[in-house]
Amino acid sequence: MPDLDPRLNAYRDDLADRRLEGKVAAVRFVDGTVQRVAAGVVPLRKEPAAGSQFVSELLFGERVRVFEEKNGVAWVQNETDGYVGYTDAAGLDTALPAPTHVVTAILSSRYPGPAIRAPRLDILPMGAALAVTGAKGRYAELATGGWAPLAHLAETGAVERDPVAVAERFTGVPYVWGGRSALGLDCSALVQLALARCGVAAPRDSDMQEAALGKAVPFDGDASALRRGDLVFWKGHVGIFISTDRFLHANARDMAVAASPFAEVVRYIAEAEKQPVSSVRRL
Repeated sequence: MPDLDPRLNAYRDDLADRRLEGKVAAVRFVDGTVQRVAAGVVPLRKEPAAGSQFVSELLFGERVRVFEEKNGVAWVQNETDGYVGYTDAAGLDTALPAPTHVVTAILSSRYPGPAIRAPRLDILPMGAALAVTGAKGRYAELATGGWAPLAHLAETGAVERDPVAVAERFTGVPYVWGGRSALGLDCSALVQLALARCGVAAPRDSDMQEAALGKAVPFDGDASALRRGDLVFWKGHVGIFISTDRFLHANARDMAVAASPFAEVVRYIAEAEKQPVSSVRRL
């Protein structure tokens, strides 16, 4: 049987997604149950152990398919980008109110009441999907409980036009491997979140994005061939070209989302990581 990417296909020797039956070998196949993320940001891990490596994060309101729940840990696949991993079962809920709105601020809050001095119950990251049932003053009432600032929300389906402008709002956010929110994110999450706000679905990891997004742009080292918004890839890294003097990326050198002259970034990665630019993709 052909090898399938385990990041995007839920299969183990003992258990697998029923949709993969005939494609992978497993002792048992299950349909899984659809649940939603009921906390602001929930870790998605490579292994079931609590201290294992983060591979991504799940955001409030995202739908996940749960294939196994054991000892408080759920093995799931995120329906937003297909990513598979282990998460805390306590952060999921079987109630599935249809979302009506999405968070557009890089970070917002959920409150117990429609009041500016109310204590925060939870954070709401960009991309969180919310079911709004009403409004009072400057706050939206949520079907799942609590209130959120109306200024931080847009109706589901409403998109922005400039992914570069969206990405720039994350400037200064800490770099976190596997992070996918303004609490901390990695290079591919910055691209994924910025494109999502503009109605473009992007895979989770940079190699997936390089294979799936846009069209290839010939690049021989001359930055004059690049345009604002071009995605520049190295092995294991991606950033957004804005101009020769501004290249935006979440990176471990600055440990943050930062903009630097493009030539400086290319030179640093070539020297420190021994990696040339692998491709440029234009949406």
